[in-house]
Formats: sequence, C-alpha cells, structure tokens
Amino acid sequence: MSWLNRVARKIPFIAKRESPDNLWHKCPACQQMIFAKEYEANLSVCPKCEHHGRIGPDARFDQLFDNGVFTPLPIPQVREDPLKFRDSKRYTDRIKEARAKTGEQDAFLNARGTIEGFRAVVGVQDFAFMGGSMGLAVGAAFVAGVQAAIADKCPYIVFTAAGGARMQEGILSLMQMPKTTVAIAQLREAGLPYIVVMTDPTTGGVTASYAMLGDIQISEPGALIGFAGQRVIEQTIREKLPEGFQRAEYLLEHGMLDMVVKRHDLRAELARLIDYLCPGTGKKAA
Repeated sequence: MSWLNRVARKIPFIAKRESPDNLWHKCPACQQMIFAKEYEANLSVCPKCEHHGRIGPDARFDQLFDNGVFTPLPIPQVREDPLKFRDSKRYTDRIKEARAKTGEQDAFLNARGTIEGFRAVVGVQDFAFMGGSMGLAVGAAFVAGVQAAIADKCPYIVFTAAGGARMQEGILSLMQMPKTTVAIAQLREAGLPYIVVMTDPTTGGVTASYAMLGDIQISEPGALIGFAGQRVIEQTIREKLPEGFQRAEYLLEHGMLDMVVKRHDLRAELARLIDYLCPGTGKKAA
C-alpha cells in the first residue's frame, strides 16, 4: 500500500451534501439563475429582466385577492373522453398525468373574493394543464364563473393562457367558443363588466373567442398573443412579419389591447377598473 493510500484511509469520510432541485430558478428570457425564494417573492417576475413567468391558479389567486383569501367555486362535472380518443396515449391517461402534475381537476379554475375591497369573481386558465387547452371542462367552468358573477352582481375577470382547443375532444372543444360567447352576452345583459387579462401564451381558439371579447383588454408584458403561429402566417401570406409580432407591446401599439400592465401593478389597476366600471354593484364589501 502506498503512502498516499495510507493517508487517504485516515481521512474521515464526509457525506456529500445535497441541495434541493428547486433551490434556483433559471429565467427563460435572460438565462440568469435566481434564488427561488427571491423569484417567488417577486411574484414570479425576473428581477434582472422583468420577464413575467407563467403561474398557476393558486399563485394567481394568492397574489390578486385581499390577504390571499378566496373561495374556490365548485368544479362543474363534465363527461370525460366523450370521443374515446387515443393517439400515442389514451386521452384518459393524459388527463390523469396532468392532474397528478398540477393537482388540479382541469385547466380552468374560478374563485370569488375581494380585490382592494371590491368583490369579484376571477377565472384562471392554467397552461401547465395540457397547455391550458379548451375542452368541455374549460367551457363549463367559464360558464359557471359567469353565472357566479351574475349571482354576486360583480365583475368577471379572466386570466387566459392556452395553446388553443383540446384536439382530443374534436368538434366538442370548438363548440366551447360559441358557448362562452353566449355566456359573455348574458353577463353584459346583466350590466356587469367582463375584464380579460391575457398572459403568456394566449393562442388558438381561446384567442378567437372569450380572450378577445373583454370590455377591457389587458395583457402582462411580453405575452405571446395570437391565433395561428408566426411561421404558419408567414408561409400563408408569404411575407416576413415585423419584429415582436404577436407580443403584447406590438398589439397595444396596433389597438388590439387597452393596456399592458406589470404584475406588481395589476391588482391596483383591476381595483381601479372595477370602481370605474360598476361603482354600484362592484362597490367595496361592507
């Protein structure tokens, strides 16, 4: 045995320290590594480049409602896998995987609460659940949110995030477009505002329906908003599209949005809009 091995054997063994996998967050925009707790404390906005990260319903409700207090609305029951669809996997298996990943029943959740004292019903679409795709469950949840807002006589605020209609439900997913449009008409007949906040990304049939029908159209900075993808459009019209096409700031400049609001300012801005749009029905809770 060499002297080096003899010395090495006398050195006490120290177990390798392991760090949690979620200790750091890498910003997809600037590639900076950010301490996860700092990132969450900053509302999932990069402190370096202000890239607005994608967040789910629970985080959105916590950030938006007063003191993070809210009441989730019951989730409507719909028929699952109505077409018995299967591609590389069964549709039912994909739903189970999405539920295990997110802890949610489907891609759209509603809750009621107060925003700076003003009553509101808020619906949030989660891109983490099968790309936020719009199917029977999403359409039913949207209608339930509208009905709750009418019953509460308060605004309905929707945060959109989707890749479009859910292909596994075929024509039934496309029928959610007129279904949600009719629900919005009912909300307007009741004299209540419908406010849309588009987040990254909002595309496909969602953009072609309830995402673009708001009384007020808002977006978070840098959000991708459109119907078809940029490459598909360029191949169709055979022209090069301008820089930043389909981003929130470009749409604001061309009149498709009313405002682009940073996440830190969004709560106060929504409260101001509620106070202006429905001072009678959306007044501060007693």
